[in-house]
Amino acid sequence: MRTHVFLAGGIALALAATAAGASAQSLERRVSGAPDGTVRFSFAAREGVCGNGHNINISDSRNPDWESDCDDGPVRTVLTIADGRVTRVRSYVGGRWRPAGSGVTDLGTVPAREAAAYLIGLAERAPSGSNEAVFAATLADSAVIWPELIRLAKNQSVPRETRRSAVFWLGQAAGVAATASLDSLVGDPKGDREVREAAVFALSQRPHDEGVPVLIRIAQTDRDPAIRKKAIFWLGQSDDPRAIALFENLLTKR
Repeated sequence: MRTHVFLAGGIALALAATAAGASAQSLERRVSGAPDGTVRFSFAAREGVCGNGHNINISDSRNPDWESDCDDGPVRTVLTIADGRVTRVRSYVGGRWRPAGSGVTDLGTVPAREAAAYLIGLAERAPSGSNEAVFAATLADSAVIWPELIRLAKNQSVPRETRRSAVFWLGQAAGVAATASLDSLVGDPKGDREVREAAVFALSQRPHDEGVPVLIRIAQTDRDPAIRKKAIFWLGQSDDPRAIALFENLLTKR
């Protein structure tokens, strides 16, 4: 019986992934079918994201005593199209669209997961605006994108800045899974050193109970002296007793 339940769950997940992929392709077709100029669309923002049309604020908690003039969405993404290709990505939260003029294609509101899948795909294949596409994807409501961020971070064919952006936002993702994934990025000896260093920084931004033990292990065992040095530096910023114990141990062995 348990096997049957597992299989059913796996089939459901596979169908969900297929549906998300098909939706992203649908949005991609709509964008591809638009003429050169500007394409814009909106989607729901995840909890903790708000903006006033200019500034975007991201927070995991609400201040019980004060609340800013900040709209909880939607995310408004603008693509600049030239010669049939996306050359720029801009995103806003809150505010309102100006009336669409000449050269503007408005796709209206799209499902947030569909938007996130499209934007991650755009970051993989479009060298221009890929960082902004990654950022916009992280704003989408109900979209689990950390597996795609890992894939981006490991993809040597995309620009280094895109990979570093993926690592940064992976570090902001909640859960032990994100920490484990960052650990695997740091430990990849074939990975780009700057991307690995970005993963070390991202680990320093995780909750101490998650990030500090991993950073200590990296500081003690990684074969790359530069990576060990980065881990030690960020441990020094943590004010964690375990980091102090590590430093004492390292210094007394000199």
